[in-house]
Amino acid sequence: MKPGRILVVDDDPTVAEVVARYLVRDGHSVECVADGRQALQAALDDPPDLVVLDLMLPGMDGLEVCRRLRERSPVPIVMLTALGAETDRLVGLETGADDYVTKPFSPRELALRVKSVLRRSRGPLAAADSAVLRDEDLVVDVGAHEVTLAGEPVSLTAREFDLLAFLLRSPRQAFSRDALLNRVWGWSFGDSSTVTVHVRRLREKIEKDPTAPARIVTVWGVGYRYEPVA
Repeated sequence: MKPGRILVVDDDPTVAEVVARYLVRDGHSVECVADGRQALQAALDDPPDLVVLDLMLPGMDGLEVCRRLRERSPVPIVMLTALGAETDRLVGLETGADDYVTKPFSPRELALRVKSVLRRSRGPLAAADSAVLRDEDLVVDVGAHEVTLAGEPVSLTAREFDLLAFLLRSPRQAFSRDALLNRVWGWSFGDSSTVTVHVRRLREKIEKDPTAPARIVTVWGVGYRYEPVA
């Protein structure tokens, strides 16, 4: 996989140095920033391939940086946080993070998570695939990594795109949250609420009424399936 440009945002110089060292070992180029406002400006002025973002930052906290960045850019975000409670993780995912790692963490694990998110943001579900998936007015161009709904572009994160493409490839087939975590995220274990959050965010972007979804439907006791409109 081609290395990327990574923006590491953490006000602890020791943590930033360790993270940068492991990412550089994988061939990535790394810029470190310690302030939330500076990080947001840097990411918008010269968008990196991925942002490693701490939650507790001076100037502007990581959640606000993530929220504002999401409004302007689909750049992949891996949150790095000392807040390990499930509610904190869910807030991070709801805000738009693609993944999260909780402190204290293994730098190698973080580097592997970065590699995974980067790979998927570059279209891993269709490495040599230029397929165009369609369901009435919803069009997913896998090769171009673009989604349109009724002719209008839909901005999705890397994980949201992967999830939608995966479900569209297997219409009317129900998948458990654990199965989706494995097939889309590539995790053999993990917090299945991650899937729940991404489904909710995806529904908000492609469903006419997210509270009564017609496309990504819940299969009670199982998980989710894609129900074609056409």
